[in-house]
Amino acid sequence: MHYAHSTATAGGSNWQPLQGHLRQTALRARSFGGKFGAAKAAALAGWLHDLGKYSQAYQAYIAGRGPGGVDHSTAGAQQIMKLSLKGRDQGIAELIAYAIAGHHAGLPDMTGADGEVSALADRLKKSIPALDPVWQSEIEADLSGLFPAGIKPVPNMGAFQIAFLGRMIFSCLVDADFLDTEAFYAAVDGRQIDRTWPVLADEIERMIASLNAHMVEKRRTSLDSPLNRLRGEIMSHVRQKAGLPRGVFTLNVPTGGGKTLASLAFALDHASHWKLERIIYAIPFTSIIEQTASIFREILGDESILEHHSSIEPETARKEELLREQQSDAKLRLATENWQAPLIVTTNVQLFESLFANRTSRCRKLHNLANAVIILDEAQTIPLHVLRPCVAALDELARNYGCTIVLCTATQPALQEPRFPGGFEIGPERELAPDPAMLHRELRRTTERIAGVLTDDDLVAEMSGVDQGLTIVNSRRHALELYQLAKSTGLDGLIHLTTRQTAFDRRSILHDVRERLNHRQPCLVIATSLVEAGVDVDFPRVWRAEAGLDQLTQAAGRCNREGRRPVEESVVTFFKPAEARPPAEIKGLIGDMLRILGQHRGDLFSPQAIEAYFSEVYWRKSEQGLDKQAVMKQFRIAATGTDFAYRSVAERFRLIETGMEPVIVATDEEPQGILRALRGGMPPGLGARKLQNHLVQVPPKDRGKLIENGHVQFVDGFGDQFAVLMTADLYSREIGLIWEKADELGFDGII
Repeated sequence: MHYAHSTATAGGSNWQPLQGHLRQTALRARSFGGKFGAAKAAALAGWLHDLGKYSQAYQAYIAGRGPGGVDHSTAGAQQIMKLSLKGRDQGIAELIAYAIAGHHAGLPDMTGADGEVSALADRLKKSIPALDPVWQSEIEADLSGLFPAGIKPVPNMGAFQIAFLGRMIFSCLVDADFLDTEAFYAAVDGRQIDRTWPVLADEIERMIASLNAHMVEKRRTSLDSPLNRLRGEIMSHVRQKAGLPRGVFTLNVPTGGGKTLASLAFALDHASHWKLERIIYAIPFTSIIEQTASIFREILGDESILEHHSSIEPETARKEELLREQQSDAKLRLATENWQAPLIVTTNVQLFESLFANRTSRCRKLHNLANAVIILDEAQTIPLHVLRPCVAALDELARNYGCTIVLCTATQPALQEPRFPGGFEIGPERELAPDPAMLHRELRRTTERIAGVLTDDDLVAEMSGVDQGLTIVNSRRHALELYQLAKSTGLDGLIHLTTRQTAFDRRSILHDVRERLNHRQPCLVIATSLVEAGVDVDFPRVWRAEAGLDQLTQAAGRCNREGRRPVEESVVTFFKPAEARPPAEIKGLIGDMLRILGQHRGDLFSPQAIEAYFSEVYWRKSEQGLDKQAVMKQFRIAATGTDFAYRSVAERFRLIETGMEPVIVATDEEPQGILRALRGGMPPGLGARKLQNHLVQVPPKDRGKLIENGHVQFVDGFGDQFAVLMTADLYSREIGLIWEKADELGFDGII
């Protein structure tokens, strides 16, 4: 008898037989891969992934009679390359070899530095322990028809498409392997693992009925205004298109037109019509993800919705951690591993970085993207330096994995061919909104003013002339300096809003802002761009520092949002800051905006101006700038086979180019209690989720200085996972976290 997993019981009476583990993993993987035609390939990966456990060396190790470190992943990769496969199935064998070789350490590159044994090419030549020949009679491998039928090729994209298929097969394997291993140990320990979530097909009619009831109640209690009538027309038009075939859609509705609920309604109706398996709602900023999830919960209930957006990314939990988790907490953590829930609200970072990941913990969820509706809220915010590979991945999901993609925005980023090379093939019938040009005219609620250069003193003087107003600048430093200057003049109702503050404090501040606006109290907010996307506030006046045209449009959406004021009195002022230079990434976009301004000065926010702006941006950035890490060139096919750089791409692919690192602000009782629980045994994955609202993201260099000078310390026992602010004076709800020159000055000196 050969075993896959052992227990503390000597002699193997309750150990897991290897053949049983391979069979169950293959069956699970077959089910996952069947969603996109790769059932046989995924099953074969399952049968062969632990082939190395048929060696005497591994069986001695598992029984405690030999040393550890026995390689059991290479044997299956080598064996599948020896099979006498033909044509395209031989190429699939290579994909399976990548998956098997990487099912613990992560998908490898084909080639690596000299002597780098982690590269697949070196693994395939590696000397490994001999296998017991009995494996040939215990493994039931079906070697026919491994290549998925119906794959639709794209010219010049074949290597990317095959590499994408390899990552999806890997996802099927590693999720199946983990689930079977987890089930075995749970049974041995007498534990119940609750991974049961409602199936969307069983819940969809209830969810649609709940949404319909919500919309009826909303119409009953809302004012009968032209804006609300137009929102109703948009919703109706969007839902009428739910029966169109799966693929890529756009939803181009000006800010305040009700995109969030309209896109949710389309997703539910479309999923019902086409029997899709889940809905994934991807949001660019963590600052608004909880707001969106809470809206969905209010309408649809709690039982079907999963949020996944932790900034402290936990690894897959060890089995002993499961024993210490509350059942509900464990279920949520488990669901974030493979996205089994019917409706997932997540971040662009989580979605796209998973699509280009190589680690098992990130890739397990990928097979559950098949046959899903994926809504990209504020689609224009996909960062330019990764835009080309992100579009390629979305296009592949729609083309070959049964997905529907909805690009949902007020500023549609012109990602169609031929304006965007390698972009989507979207016809006019795939626009869900009724006549975007008409909507732009009907929903125009502001008057734009181009002010030229303004000093901070000029800005403060203009703000002092109104009771309520919003000023948005391009950096946290400028926002803080402007706030301090305005405060020194004694302005009433002054509020600072920035990502220096924790999400917990920002929510409280925004609640205060809305109360002040609703009760017509003084309210002058100085903010960074975080207030532009998805934050529902309505000011009579807005000032916005020069930026890209999409950001100017979003800023204008915070002015007269409900259309209750005269258009001519709802002024949005665009200005060039005299003292603050724009960040490098904004500077080029300002130039693009100014060139378009010269052509569309009369109607800067029209769909035509937006389309021209993005075309200008893409032309300036060029193909190289839209794929800064040359991701698309890292997947190649030669006469000798594949040359895929899975690991190298995963290490370099980052949506947030500069990179930020979290600092936990535990100045209140809630985060302090969570930290005490962590030190007392709370599993780190659960702690990470509970601390999400008490983080500030800090530039790595500055966080390093904070740590070096004792202002920030790591929680003992968790490595560098939890960095906690120790010098409480460096944080206040009003200002946020001050990290500049923290190695030189105290809080008062910094201010």
